[in-house]
Amino acid sequence: MFDMDGTLIDSQDLINEAMQRAFSLMGLPALPKAKVLSIVGLSLEKAAATLMPELSDSEVTECAALYKKCFISLRAETGGEGASPLYNRVRETLDNLSQDDFLLMGVATGKARRGLDHAYQSHNIGKYFVTHQTADNHPSKPHPSMLLTALQETGVEAAQAVMIGDTSFDMDMAKAAGYHAIGVEWGYHTSDKLGSADHMLSSMRDLPDYLNSHWGTN
Repeated sequence: MFDMDGTLIDSQDLINEAMQRAFSLMGLPALPKAKVLSIVGLSLEKAAATLMPELSDSEVTECAALYKKCFISLRAETGGEGASPLYNRVRETLDNLSQDDFLLMGVATGKARRGLDHAYQSHNIGKYFVTHQTADNHPSKPHPSMLLTALQETGVEAAQAVMIGDTSFDMDMAKAAGYHAIGVEWGYHTSDKLGSADHMLSSMRDLPDYLNSHWGTN
């Protein structure tokens, strides 16, 4: 199971700009980009409440709705996920892993399904994944619902499952679901925040060999 933003695609500029625009529309101050990126992966309302803890519940809901509106506008202006590049070696690695008939791949993302579909279509990577878990139908990470549902859909046992992500939310979600947790060094949380990871990747190209050494894939 792969996270999307910060793991497969580098959408940091898009996410930051949409959030800053939402704050501006509400008369709220801009935040440092690093702070905005620290909440990537959370559901929108949880993200807004984390960034602006002084907001009331109704203001949190308003902020989440404005973020969606601003993100959609930015998608029209910039190409959205299509303008957010795949990280180095991602396509090569997905293609490599897809050659293994005994390995199934999926996505667990804080994106809505609409955003995930844009990412798939923009980069032609949807063909690699058999299960697609999004924020539409699950509690926010790090709740394990996305990963547990993926197990149910694929028939895979947790002991044979791996979550690859760039945030502490991904690692904590993996642990809660009984998955092996692999962190990546190129995402939105610094490596020291991914302390619960079982392994850290410095390059996506190293993933097939790591999986092969542990589960005999590829």
